[in-house]
Amino acid sequence: MKSKTIVSILIVILGIAGLVWWGRSAQNRVSANPNSNLSANALQALETLYDFGTISMRNGLVDHVFKVTNSSDKDIYVKKISTSCMCTSAYIESANGKKGPFGMEGMNYVPPANETIKAGESRDIRVVYDPNAHGPAGVGAIDRFIYLTDASGSTLQFEIRAIVTP
Repeated sequence: MKSKTIVSILIVILGIAGLVWWGRSAQNRVSANPNSNLSANALQALETLYDFGTISMRNGLVDHVFKVTNSSDKDIYVKKISTSCMCTSAYIESANGKKGPFGMEGMNYVPPANETIKAGESRDIRVVYDPNAHGPAGVGAIDRFIYLTDASGSTLQFEIRAIVTP
């Protein structure tokens, strides 16, 4: 009986040690690539969070514009723009016009952004939120995200918040 208890305790200890080792090795893999956050460093935005405050469903759509600047000395190809919910859409705007809407992946077709931001250039990212999209169940606090992903897979994230009232 004692030997079974000792064996069980040893198995538990080895299991915990294995999980700790696995967690540390996963953490090292994530930070091993110094270029993994290239886009977040090269594409910059003075504002990445916007709070609409309290908004009413009866007033309809609200929007906000985030400005993105390529602060690097190389062109950045924005491959895709997506949102975290179907109630939110995004557009990329420049002097040449507007592309979009870009929405939630997996729910509808989200076209590729195919936008090159040259070194030193800026683009406006217009985010539109529809407080009526969820119907009466959508009343309360919301928190939505918008993602710009470059050709290397690096992502710059924006966030919008609001309190939705009827």
